[in-house]
Amino acid sequence: MQAFTKLKGLVVPLDRANVDTDAIIPKQFLKSIKRTGYGPFLFDEWRYEDVGQPGMDCSKRPLRKDFVLNQPRYQGAEILLTRENFGCGSSREHAPWAILDYGISCIIAPSFADIFYNNCFKNGILPVVLTTEEVDTLFAETESQEGYKLDVDLEAQTVTTPSGQVLTFEVDAFRKHCLLNGLDDIGLTLQQADKIKAYEEKRKQEAPWLFA
Repeated sequence: MQAFTKLKGLVVPLDRANVDTDAIIPKQFLKSIKRTGYGPFLFDEWRYEDVGQPGMDCSKRPLRKDFVLNQPRYQGAEILLTRENFGCGSSREHAPWAILDYGISCIIAPSFADIFYNNCFKNGILPVVLTTEEVDTLFAETESQEGYKLDVDLEAQTVTTPSGQVLTFEVDAFRKHCLLNGLDDIGLTLQQADKIKAYEEKRKQEAPWLFA
């Protein structure tokens, strides 16, 4: 998993509350368990005029020009600004996979659905919780200033605006450690590789018939 430390990125504003995981990545794309290839299908039903299917060439699909991800000023965005309860609905891990594959590695909102919030940390995405008032201000600034970028510092737990305003956020110490060091569940397990190997050797001596 890619570590997250600091990010200065372009912000894309998705001014919708209660965005569920089926909107983030529709159900027809859940057939694969690969973590890549979902970016072109992120927010598929909002992004395109037609219905997307796995394996489609999205470069030729008709776009909904009024959707923010399709607007030229937000191309290359790395930070998603959105409203409360983002990521509600089913627990599909494909949702953070699609967001990360698109190129977004930080999401800012007043609140997140619990399972989605946890899945973000496990996949290298930083979900930042700010107050509704702070998010309102960021929306106003993002929409009024083309090329609006934010500085996000996980170690300091700060979001800094172009004007120099510093906003702080809370994050669990263990999740912070994992994200700073690029440790997903597999990475955490592999840190104990020597102990696991020693245990297996001990079990071979105690119960050799299990390994015959």
